[in-house]
Amino acid sequence: MGDYIESSGNIFEDMGFADSEERLAKAKLAAIINKIIQERGLNQKETARILGINQSKVTALKNGRLKEFSMERLFYFLEALDQHIEITITHKAKAKTEQGINVAYV
Repeated sequence: MGDYIESSGNIFEDMGFADSEERLAKAKLAAIINKIIQERGLNQKETARILGINQSKVTALKNGRLKEFSMERLFYFLEALDQHIEITITHKAKAKTEQGINVAYV
């Protein structure tokens, strides 16, 4: 049997990225955006019009190429898709999860 290393739960942290929390949060936001697009049956042209971007950026978003998208821009896309965004700040001692950025879709 080979050796293995247990994941931290954040692939970006496991790969050594300094901004691993932000990368994971952006990936989760993009997954939510893509889920909404799929649920609505939107094609690339419709998605581009709603989000205010060109079709090549829709492709990048769908394929997880998120470097050109800030967290704020992903929030804007969610708002354009008629989603309510709620940000909760808690004291570290009271947080139910590990510190960092957590994204939940309900």
